Amino acid sequence: MSETVKARIENSLTVLLVSDLEQSKKYYEEALGCEVNEHWAIRDHFGLGFKLIQAQSTDDVRPNKGTWNTYAYVRNHDELDALFVELKTNGAIIDTEPKVTEYDWGSWKDFSIRDLDGYVTGFGSGNKNG
Repeated sequence: MSETVKARIENSLTVLLVSDLEQSKKYYEEALGCEVNEHWAIRDHFGLGFKLIQAQSTDDVRPNKGTWNTYAYVRNHDELDALFVELKTNGAIIDTEPKVTEYDWGSWKDFSIRDLDGYVTGFGSGNKNG
């Protein structure tokens, strides 16, 4: 019996149809600290990545309702707190403030930001007990 070999995926991008490409590029660069060019808006070597595409119609811009469009993991609560302060200071639109949820295994902390079209990106980290 032969073993199936799976290729490794290194990174991914969230594709977002936006109502104003130039304004979105500016927001992702200034508020989120992304490197922005004609191909993508990335941060931390594709730790966070977006493909921003100009929508043909504002009807095509459809953020998820009631949940995130993108979710990114951060190393620990201290890094998450630093990221929150950085994004807030840079003018990111805060969707939810940092919140800690306790579990048997430890705690999970997260917050979210919103972009100019209402797309929500969540950021979270876990700390294990012990």
